[in-house]
Amino acid sequence: MSMKEKYVEKHQDLIQSCRKNDQQAQLNIYKLYYKAMYNTSIRIVNNTADAEDIMQESFLDAFLKLNSYNGDGSFGSWIKRIVINKSLDFIKARQSRMSLGQKIMEIEEQKQEEEIETTDIDVKMDEVKTALEKVPENYRIILVLFLLEGYDHQEIAQILNTPYGNVRTRYSRARQRLIKEIRQSRNNN
Repeated sequence: MSMKEKYVEKHQDLIQSCRKNDQQAQLNIYKLYYKAMYNTSIRIVNNTADAEDIMQESFLDAFLKLNSYNGDGSFGSWIKRIVINKSLDFIKARQSRMSLGQKIMEIEEQKQEEEIETTDIDVKMDEVKTALEKVPENYRIILVLFLLEGYDHQEIAQILNTPYGNVRTRYSRARQRLIKEIRQSRNNN
């Protein structure tokens, strides 16, 4: 039996134990997936406390809805989808609490964006992560899902329930904004 087969079998045993409300198995699943799922959430919501809350809600939901996991895809992608959806729900709730003035300022800021050429930029991952924190949420979500999580435009359109063309446009604008933030950061240093 290969290492991968042993891992899958052990993993399936853990899932079955979780379905029987085995708390030790739930803790083991939590430990296996927490860090990766937390990193996904923090990139979207950009706040450690909020990401931790989302983790608690996501894993609780996962354990409560474990019977809906049918094993077609990987268990990790099933949990990741829950985390992404919880993170996006959090963003939507936060945005609905934004004042009208904040929304107007954000729209004006978007209108003033300039076209930026990217061919001369040599970017380090730390620079990207720092700049990503400064990008508006609606852009950051697209960038995280595309650049860091590896989803394509079509998958992002499905996740966000947004037309494909809008995702491509928002990605293009988000990328320009990210480059602008990186350049500003370099100019300040």
